[in-house]
Amino acid sequence: MTADIAPTENTSPTAPATEQEAGYQRMVEALLFAATEPLDVASMAARLPDDADIPGLLSQLASAYANRGVNLVQVAGKWAMRTAPDLHFLLQEHRQQHRKLSRAALETLAITSYHQPVTRAEIEEVRGVSLSKGTLDLLMELGWVRIRGRRRTPGRPVTYGTTDGFLEHFGFQSIKDLPGLDELKASGLLEGQARTDLLPLSHREPEDPLEDGDDGSTPILPEVPPAGDTEIRAQSAEIIDIQG
Repeated sequence: MTADIAPTENTSPTAPATEQEAGYQRMVEALLFAATEPLDVASMAARLPDDADIPGLLSQLASAYANRGVNLVQVAGKWAMRTAPDLHFLLQEHRQQHRKLSRAALETLAITSYHQPVTRAEIEEVRGVSLSKGTLDLLMELGWVRIRGRRRTPGRPVTYGTTDGFLEHFGFQSIKDLPGLDELKASGLLEGQARTDLLPLSHREPEDPLEDGDDGSTPILPEVPPAGDTEIRAQSAEIIDIQG
């Protein structure tokens, strides 16, 4: 004689509590699947009903996809569907081949990410060699580095920092998730002439955001006061006749 086993209710935290919640979860899933770039909560909330609990729905979906071929991950404060790390080898043949960055570009990117906000002169100080203008231009074209503002020092040099695109490309939630200095050196991103003893730089002066119309391409020279605004006092020598 076998005992009848009553069906148990699915109490998994990933299971929607109501039919309405299940519908909202499907909406979020559809948005994430069709998106060409990571989505933030605000952009999803703008498309879903007002009573949809977006953070709760995302948490449920992340748990549901945790052990699947596609995972729901958070990068730079946004959400995206990504291939499970252990299955990346399946897509290697379909990946677009990119030219590797030069060592100068890799070092500049690493220094900028750890030092930001950092000026061009400070990047050169850490690397120990001068920096070609094209290196920073390339990193900005890739969308990994941006001009942040101007340092409050003579000449008002522009400062550089990383972007959300940098975090998204390398899979970091924030700058705090960057690897430690030992890992950075082991990866070869800081080698050769790079002076790792200067990490991190100590910024004595804060920065200001760029003003309207200032794209950071033109240096700002210190203002010279007009003639007459500054009193210049010259010492005069007195000639004394010592002959009696």
